[in-house]
Amino acid sequence: MTSWKRWALLALLTLALALGLLRALDKRQQQQDAAGRLAASSQAPSAITLSGQDLFRAEAVELRRSLPFTGTLKAVHSATLKARVAGELRGLSVREGDRVRAGQLLAQVDATEARARLAQAEQQVLANRAQLAIAQRQQDNNQALVRQGFISSTAAQTSELNLETARANLQAAQAQLDIARKALADTELRAPISGQVAARLVQDGERVPVDARVLEIVDSRTLEIEAALPPADALQLRIGQPADWSVEGMSQPSRARVARINPAVQTGSRSLLAYLTVPAQEGLRQGLFVQGQIDTGQLRAVAVPLSALRSDQPQPYLQLLQDGQVVHRQVVPGQQGKVGGEAMVAIDGLAPGTLVLRASAGTLAAGTPARAVPSAAQPDAAATR
Repeated sequence: MTSWKRWALLALLTLALALGLLRALDKRQQQQDAAGRLAASSQAPSAITLSGQDLFRAEAVELRRSLPFTGTLKAVHSATLKARVAGELRGLSVREGDRVRAGQLLAQVDATEARARLAQAEQQVLANRAQLAIAQRQQDNNQALVRQGFISSTAAQTSELNLETARANLQAAQAQLDIARKALADTELRAPISGQVAARLVQDGERVPVDARVLEIVDSRTLEIEAALPPADALQLRIGQPADWSVEGMSQPSRARVARINPAVQTGSRSLLAYLTVPAQEGLRQGLFVQGQIDTGQLRAVAVPLSALRSDQPQPYLQLLQDGQVVHRQVVPGQQGKVGGEAMVAIDGLAPGTLVLRASAGTLAAGTPARAVPSAAQPDAAATR
């Protein structure tokens, strides 16, 4: 009996110890869970506040469709002055930037030989003219003698042939005289157009061959843009379409208009060349690099700022504000255009009223808590009108 009581008492003590240990473990687990919840709540990010400058409410707008292009300013009237005869160049004094007028004598190739040939041709004409006069008198005399019966008609025919020969020789000598005069005139290099010297390619005193390039002259008063466009844009291009263009250093874009379109694409680059007329402006020069856009019409579509389109992932995407958090949505960009001077891009399938994060909001991770201040929830009037 004493042994049984001893064992019962030992069992009760063991049970009491087990229950106490279980309570201690449960309490410790509760304390650890509470500490974990507290730590998680302290590490949870607070919601980012987005202002009106960081958000854009997508709406259907009238996009001004345009074709971007690059090109070069070129003078409508330009010419290259070449030597038409070989010889030593003399009297070339104009240099780059000098103004010249059409017909102005700019230089001359040594004309010593040309003058000698001209003198020779003139003397040959005089000699043939004298031979013609002699043949004419002989023919007149023979005609009188034939009528009187002193000579035969055969002799008269011979004198007539001599007369024709003398006339032909005189005409040939006069043709040689014309050639000699032209050769002398070709020694003079005169400006083919009025303008400015763009390049001087030889120096005074050099010996130049035939067709050697001497000067390049451009008339910068009338310029045009030679614009290169992708061949895919050919169907949208029309004569008369307006365009905005600018060069580096220009304070504001200028206007132009499509005047001509090349009927064939370039062999090497496969680009299509279009020519745009530009108004006269002080300071423009041939060869300046031009960037611009040609207006091709309007399109109504739901659009967002082009700067809001993200490209740091394999597919373009937009950052949207939905249900209090940032959402990344992959999109297919459509037609680009401008609204109120801001570059926009149409997004197919984007519902009107969707709040899109602008570029100023930066790149935020998907799921980031965010909220808009009350003013940011209003439509962007400047961009949706």
